[in-house]
Amino acid sequence: MMASPIAVIAGADTAAIQALLQNAVTQWRADGLTICGMIEERDEVVEGRCSCGVLRNLTTNEGFPMYLDEPPAHTSCHIDEVSVTHAGESVLDQIAQADIVVLSRFGKVEAAGSGLFHAFEAARAQGKPIITSVAPKHDYQWQRFAPDAMLISPSQGKIRDWARSIAAPGS
Repeated sequence: MMASPIAVIAGADTAAIQALLQNAVTQWRADGLTICGMIEERDEVVEGRCSCGVLRNLTTNEGFPMYLDEPPAHTSCHIDEVSVTHAGESVLDQIAQADIVVLSRFGKVEAAGSGLFHAFEAARAQGKPIITSVAPKHDYQWQRFAPDAMLISPSQGKIRDWARSIAAPGS
């Protein structure tokens, strides 16, 4: 039986999940798969500052900084929604050729329909397998977007098992 084409790694912190995703990308590419999407590279947490780092496009290697020194007037959050949205837009043309789409995280800006959300939508509309993580406080919005997503534990073995379960028969 084929697993859900959408997988969510749950049960680990963001840095651990991003490392698992990067390792999976490296292995999948070694296996000849075409991968696109975004991985989050975190910088060190500085006192009084969130740990937003950079979103790295897996195809072009372009980095999109996610941290604003001054938050917008309407919020105290320092995440750069415009940059995250540009990151998502940068993968849209890559999705059609991808075997698997890696999108670092479904979080605050995606829950509001911005950031990487359009990349999630495009990959789903094209029937591409997606692997991601979800910020727990945005679980409700995620469930509305992908109620059929499969939760997998944070291990390379579970990620590998998911990827094998979605592979086309005979591949």
